[in-house]
Amino acid sequence: MKTSVRAALAGALACGVLTTAIVISRHDDTSESAPPKGPYVALGDSYTAGPKIPDQGGSPAGCDRSDRNYPALVARRLGLPAADFRDVSCSGATVTDLTAAQSTDHGTNPAQLSALSDRTRLVTLGIGGNDIGFASLVKSCVKSGVLRFALSALEAGTGNAVDAGDAPCRARYVSDGGDEVRQRIEAADERLGEALAEVRRRAPKARVYVVGYPAILPAGTADCGSEMGLAAGDVTYLHDKEQQLNRMLRERAGKAGAGYVDTYTPSVGRDACADRQVRWVEPLVPLAPAASVHPNERGEQGMADAVLKTLGV
Repeated sequence: MKTSVRAALAGALACGVLTTAIVISRHDDTSESAPPKGPYVALGDSYTAGPKIPDQGGSPAGCDRSDRNYPALVARRLGLPAADFRDVSCSGATVTDLTAAQSTDHGTNPAQLSALSDRTRLVTLGIGGNDIGFASLVKSCVKSGVLRFALSALEAGTGNAVDAGDAPCRARYVSDGGDEVRQRIEAADERLGEALAEVRRRAPKARVYVVGYPAILPAGTADCGSEMGLAAGDVTYLHDKEQQLNRMLRERAGKAGAGYVDTYTPSVGRDACADRQVRWVEPLVPLAPAASVHPNERGEQGMADAVLKTLGV
């Protein structure tokens, strides 16, 4: 009789332990898959900061952060209190500025990674464009395109018109020595790998996501002359360089055990040469509050949606 009671108690206890273990296991799985509730730290450059999108705020003022940039929108959607959200992104930032102070026209931004701690639970990082000098690259290509269009117009009356569909800018950066911009991307890849390792060291409990760049220019030789002043071949060249940069960011994120947020796919057809009612990125002369060749408010919202989708929200 006593043996039977003991056996029954042992069975009940084992069942209870097993049931508890199952409950705990399910709870842990749910916590792991659920979106983190903060603290959240946003790192990045101007595509993260949102220059000229109202309202501008934060310190230093030279970082040009908007309260409608994608990190702010993500934080609001997650319902994070102000104390659990830090946006330290800054216009002009490179990978080096993650670990060193960055001087701006209006103040100095501390090393961005100094905002991380073992309390941090979510990190987004959007960076790399300044490491390859994409902004100056676009300006250089615009100058080449404008000159090409001018020469074509001058030659049109002689029957010897210059073909405005070639790629004068590409010829400047691609030579027998290789593609200069590709080499910049490869160099940035190594620096980013080191930075992501440091992010992991400083915020070991955080879920980390590298955020790619949205479509800046269309694929193919679409006419961007009226909006960007680019020769058709250079539109393709610059588009391809952005694709290479995004591919590097995705691959580096994977190597570092971080997630990757694809903002390019949802932005196809919404580049700087698209209709002003749909585009995410403004052209050389913005028609919406945003910096030249940078995301407008629609673009920041689209990027926030891509981040939230990746988080499973």
